[in-house]
Amino acid sequence: MVKRIKHSLEYLINKSVQNKTSKAEENLLDHFAFTQYQNSKWDETSMGDSDEVSKYIYENIQLRIEKKNSFKVYFKYMAAASILLLVGLGFLYEPGVSNEKQLTFKTTSSPESITLSDGSKIYLAANSTFQYPEKFNSEERNVSLLKGNAFFEVAKDKQHPFIIESGEIKTKVVGTSFHIQFSKSKCEVIVVTGKVNVSNKKGESIDLVPNQEALFMDQKLTKLPVDKYLSINWYTTDITLNEATLKQVITILQYKYGVTFECKNQGALAMPVTVFIEKNASLESVLKQINYITNLKFNIYDEIVQVN
Repeated sequence: MVKRIKHSLEYLINKSVQNKTSKAEENLLDHFAFTQYQNSKWDETSMGDSDEVSKYIYENIQLRIEKKNSFKVYFKYMAAASILLLVGLGFLYEPGVSNEKQLTFKTTSSPESITLSDGSKIYLAANSTFQYPEKFNSEERNVSLLKGNAFFEVAKDKQHPFIIESGEIKTKVVGTSFHIQFSKSKCEVIVVTGKVNVSNKKGESIDLVPNQEALFMDQKLTKLPVDKYLSINWYTTDITLNEATLKQVITILQYKYGVTFECKNQGALAMPVTVFIEKNASLESVLKQINYITNLKFNIYDEIVQVN
């Protein structure tokens, strides 16, 4: 779209500089310049310092003007070159398209939640990082889970798909709820309600429905069934795990608190336990409860929990 507009502008501007434009074409150029001015908003985050860009435009536009040319012709050259430079830099205004200011939300030792401008709610586990626009202004609602785990309750909007990027994985939905766990070694997407599409950079794609998950590990994208204990939102409700295996409990704690468990005694993972986890409980309090039941010892080192 921008390329077509740029081509048309170049054609009209060249005609204008040579005084070959019709009255209608001159009016069109004037209207375009006025519209750009009215709708322009300088965003230093994405466009840079306005004074530096102005200096760049002034110093780099080479105008070939005969001394006898009038100021009007000089102005046409300057305006033309400025418009084309801005188009080339990607600053051309298009209705419905704007530079979205990106915000970053990080959690530390406890889970937190955030509501986006479209009404979608994101529950972030501890030690997680999430990036999102201050306001959605594009055809797609694009966000990024840069690190950790999150539960998404996406507001339904068929006209504007909601897309989450997590490393090499892209998760696309319209309105649904699901988990994403993202680390350096793998990415998991678990669907709770609705339908989700998961794809990778190779173009491989799978569709998921409730109680299914996509696992991306070792450059392989796989669809798997989901354990019933994983098909819940652990961030908003208290959880009671009746006779669950220690492995199932640990998996939920990894999602909720953004930690990794290291267990030397693999046999202990099959141990049945009953645990009650309050939605605002700290990791330490939950581990004390498990320790009381199993006599296992837990040592926390930043984002690593060792089980002995």
